[in-house]
Amino acid sequence: MLRHLAGRLGQAVIATFGVLTIVFFIMRLSGDPTLLLVPEGATAEQIAQLRHELGFDRPLIVQYGAYLADLAHLNLGESLVQRAPVAGIVAERIPYTVALAAGALLVALGVGIPAGIAMAVWRGSLLERALAAFVLTGQSLPTFWSGILMILFFGVTLGWLPTSGADSVQSLIMPSIALGALTMSTFARMTRIAVLDELSRDYVTAARARGMSLRTAVFRHVLRNAAIPVVTIAALEVGNLLAGAVIVETVFAWPGIGQLAIQSIGARDFLVVQTVVLFVSTIYIAMNLLADIAYAVIDPRIRLAR
Repeated sequence: MLRHLAGRLGQAVIATFGVLTIVFFIMRLSGDPTLLLVPEGATAEQIAQLRHELGFDRPLIVQYGAYLADLAHLNLGESLVQRAPVAGIVAERIPYTVALAAGALLVALGVGIPAGIAMAVWRGSLLERALAAFVLTGQSLPTFWSGILMILFFGVTLGWLPTSGADSVQSLIMPSIALGALTMSTFARMTRIAVLDELSRDYVTAARARGMSLRTAVFRHVLRNAAIPVVTIAALEVGNLLAGAVIVETVFAWPGIGQLAIQSIGARDFLVVQTVVLFVSTIYIAMNLLADIAYAVIDPRIRLAR
């Protein structure tokens, strides 16, 4: 088990390094940020001087080496636009994105898993058809579109919830629902498939033949065995929620790292974008490692096989 986790950790380091490398060169191919930083009417000499001060007149490979050296010393650099340490800028936004992702995950788990179980247990019923339509709606609506609809209905028409910002807990409700809708549909479909697969197995038939109720069989045996694919999806969806937060934070003016990334890309604030990507990729990879550990806890057969 330890050898497997060590191998996965090595793969995680390589993957993170690859992502950072790609983002580094793509951002620099997007254009010269010096032209956005100099005052209007600046002379060519002033532009060249600022470019030299920022180090953008050096070859890309030299800039890349300097970035890796700073990263090895845990130095994330200074924002080109805000002239402040990147670590502090990103750290101020992380709690907002974590709160949004946690709210969306709570919506996804709290609605998706019970809906998936209900669709599997009461297969072919009117309840399943109603839940299937609900899940399909959550899967079909684009995040930005569902966000705009909720703003218009609950915020503008009814006035129940704030339309933007992060001033109160109420401000988190609509962004969490908009971000968690697609993940909720994914959980519901995967849970339904996993539970149906377990319900068709011989041990369930034997338990039912001994007089065990369907409800007892589901909650005592089926759900534990059906948890493996759901755990896999949960680990992947956490990373997807962080990535999807970019759109939701823009729609709802939520001050998280997604909104920061969009603003920094427009301003070509390279180091801020690279730090955001580093944070998201690290969380994504860490969740996959935690999923590996959870497999062994949920199903001892996996631990024995490894």
